[in-house]
Amino acid sequence: MTDTAAPEHSGGGRRSGGRAGRAAMRAASVIERVPYLTRTMPPFEILGDEALSTIEYTADTVLEEVGIEVRDYPEALPMFAKAGAIVDGTRVRFPRGMCREIVSKNAPAQYTQHARNPQHSVVIGGNNTVFAPNYGSPFVHDLDNGRRYATLADFQNFVKLAYSSPWLHHSGGTVCEPVDVPVSKRHLDMVYSHLKYSDKPFMGSVTAGTRAQDSVDLARIGFGGDLQDRTVMTSLINASSPLVWDGTMLAAAQVYAENNQACIITPFILAGAMAPSTSAGVAVQTLAEALAGMTFTQIVRPGAPVVFGSFASSMSMQTGAPTFGTPEPALVLYTVAALARRLGVPFRSGGSLTASKLPDAQAAYESANTLQPTVLGGVNFVLHAAGWLEGGLAIGYEKFILDCDQLGMMHTFVRGLDTSTNGLALDALRENPPGNHFLGTAHTLANFETAFYRSDTADNASFEQWTDEGGLDAAQRANALWKRRLAEYEAPALDDAIDAEMQEFVTRRKAELPDEFA
Repeated sequence: MTDTAAPEHSGGGRRSGGRAGRAAMRAASVIERVPYLTRTMPPFEILGDEALSTIEYTADTVLEEVGIEVRDYPEALPMFAKAGAIVDGTRVRFPRGMCREIVSKNAPAQYTQHARNPQHSVVIGGNNTVFAPNYGSPFVHDLDNGRRYATLADFQNFVKLAYSSPWLHHSGGTVCEPVDVPVSKRHLDMVYSHLKYSDKPFMGSVTAGTRAQDSVDLARIGFGGDLQDRTVMTSLINASSPLVWDGTMLAAAQVYAENNQACIITPFILAGAMAPSTSAGVAVQTLAEALAGMTFTQIVRPGAPVVFGSFASSMSMQTGAPTFGTPEPALVLYTVAALARRLGVPFRSGGSLTASKLPDAQAAYESANTLQPTVLGGVNFVLHAAGWLEGGLAIGYEKFILDCDQLGMMHTFVRGLDTSTNGLALDALRENPPGNHFLGTAHTLANFETAFYRSDTADNASFEQWTDEGGLDAAQRANALWKRRLAEYEAPALDDAIDAEMQEFVTRRKAELPDEFA
């Protein structure tokens, strides 16, 4: 639980100072930090009402005829039965329309996740988009040391990088797995780190019901001793696709719902293996699984905030490996986003996903092909927005920085076209004679600081200047940037008494738990 300095490395080149440093300082002066994005453009729709109704009808048929298997959590079975489901052993079937009615009647269309710093609180739902970093990777990667197991120091570094970025609105959850800490205890260090090294919103542990309760208890201390029924965590609850909800996830979901904390109910699907190989079939199964999970949270506590999640990737039919940035997952995303809007709940999907092992061209185009549908489709909560490598097995330091730059571009893109008097620039067109450039006009001088997005990772200099400054590629420039940002990191304010109480809680709970690394 000690503050961890940035690891010492020798790489980075001359680009970390000089022109790049001056450009970063100037760009920083015009960055408009916002707690979350508010989109001005309508979401991109690929299906009409008839097709969406057909998918909904088919999902209800699956819930009615096939049902959902509930494993290792018998407590849930009488709860489902009392709400009107038909329980046969561990199989739960839902009368047509039951889940939709319960969810649409009770779950909020949007909710506020309160941050320790109220200026960083986010509103999830509606026309809003919240970017959160990578989640769940056991490995980390950087240019200096390559691929290695993640540690608690890495975890804390990524929390600090997310806190420092103006383009990430959320601290995330298990940004990487600190494998140097026992599985039975690492959730305490992770939640503490989010509360200590950031004051942005964060996610709690979901690997056991008791760990979810620890997250709630630790958050209660971090927020001053009383959550006052506020939602301060939005945490990830994954289905065991196909059509299974297991005891680990249901127990965590129950704890969070009982405490009015938000759950992201997400079928995690590799199409062709964990769901049918067709995109429409994936959408049907996603809707069915998510409806059952969301229904459970509303049975536990009507009105508890819940997010309809979708994670669907395609796969190589030759090797069985997951693939990213392909057309089919984008089609699923657009479809399920529309289904969530029709249901009236917030939606989670997307990110900056890639199967590449390095921050290379493959990583760039696959991530872009995931991020564009994410924004155009109107996703409300975006997990894996920065850092994802190797199909999620690794988080990359350089990839994190490069992804954040793309998120910054999305902040500009979602504002849409400015058609104000200034935006239309009629006076500039009137005053500037034909054939003359606009570089020195009053309109250009008034707008040049904010006219265009300024990347802090791209190089637009001449070949000669680029060569003179080290001839670095994008990953090498990002390498210097993450080191500088960690070196410049300043922790947010935290009351000493609260910090001491959190540390006492962590120490006491660790003493009560066995050391388990698996």
